[in-house]
Amino acid sequence: MDEGLRVLIAGAGIGGLTAALSLHAAGFRGGVVVVDPCPPPVAEGAGLNLLPHAVRELTELDLGEQLAEVAAEPRELVYADRHGNTVVSHPRGRYAGYRWPQLSVHRAELQRVLRDAVRDRLGPDAVRAGLALETYERRPDGVRAVLRRTAATVRGGPGGREEVDADVLVGCDGLHSAVRRRLHPGEGAPRWNGIRMWRGVTEAPLPLDGRTMLVAGSYRPARVVVYPLADKRVAWVAEVRVAAPNAVPDTAPEDADWAREGRLADLLPHFDDWRVDGLDVVALMRAAPTVLEFPMVDRDPLDSWTDGRVTLLGDAAHPMLPVGSNGGSQAVLDARVLAWALARHPGDPAAGLLAYEEARRAPANRILAACRDMAADRVLDTVAQRAPEGFRRIEDVLTQTELDRMRAGTRRVTDEDVAALNAQPSWSVDAPRP
Repeated sequence: MDEGLRVLIAGAGIGGLTAALSLHAAGFRGGVVVVDPCPPPVAEGAGLNLLPHAVRELTELDLGEQLAEVAAEPRELVYADRHGNTVVSHPRGRYAGYRWPQLSVHRAELQRVLRDAVRDRLGPDAVRAGLALETYERRPDGVRAVLRRTAATVRGGPGGREEVDADVLVGCDGLHSAVRRRLHPGEGAPRWNGIRMWRGVTEAPLPLDGRTMLVAGSYRPARVVVYPLADKRVAWVAEVRVAAPNAVPDTAPEDADWAREGRLADLLPHFDDWRVDGLDVVALMRAAPTVLEFPMVDRDPLDSWTDGRVTLLGDAAHPMLPVGSNGGSQAVLDARVLAWALARHPGDPAAGLLAYEEARRAPANRILAACRDMAADRVLDTVAQRAPEGFRRIEDVLTQTELDRMRAGTRRVTDEDVAALNAQPSWSVDAPRP
């Protein structure tokens, strides 16, 4: 193995930071650098869920204790109507039989754990904030990347540029990836499905039993997702259909930016008349210090992620609709397999990247397609249509076939396979894993 392999990772999100840690664990020393246009994450932001297959990988990177300190562990996922009546429930993580938990965590705190680990293990200069990848040039022995300075704290000030040579470039630069744009020119804007999302984190008594994720309502026309975080905080996502699916243009609104601040005045009217036992939806939203707004978007699956010594990872490779808590988790899996593949192909990084893509592209694209299909959500729409004023027994509203279809749809988007994950051997350079 070439321990000095120079790997430039564009993007210090979940995927980019996990890739750096995975490369270090695989034996790559001294040549891994992560660049990101933003400063380190601040307290604002939203929650996310890490599914057991991702928690396993982060635990095997010796981050289990740190994650447990900043995360909550949900016990159950409950789908309900807008009145709080249960449609179906699913046990989560260890309560479903996995050897690893599902974890609910604030995105900024997860990134802090990952970033601190990268700097501890790879060195203080392994993460360079305030640098955005603009473009790159392929070379016979690697890549020359052009980086733009975005922060005054970067030497030379904002607006300047520098060139960096690397043996491998990994695009972890998200939905609007510059690396993806270079690999697939002319792809255009993300696709919008007509739903807008508002996200917040509120300090409040934990709703329900304090260990439940609740998905209430449906896209006819609005629903809310609520789950506990650590330190008596509650994460919530409000989702409202503002355009009919068959009337949505192919391109997303221009405000597809996770940092865009939203307005309660646009959100609250959709939930003013909601009454859910154990949960005051409007009060929860009003008490959030910051509300972020974003259109629900994804991109079409790609038939290739890799070109020579350049590849994509995470949202840059497979941005998916956030209906199964799987975007961040799939980025973690990408990162682990990337390191495994490069380590298994010493001296031939291009072959390693192709092996990574061969292992990961089809599974990730299947989940992307399942999220877009929204099978479970169609059943919730059916409940709202048949029983708009609520129900006493879900069997009076849905057939057993419809309930089974909803459970199967949830499994497809959460990649739920308890026996397979529990039996899977731990990652090793010497043993095939993916």
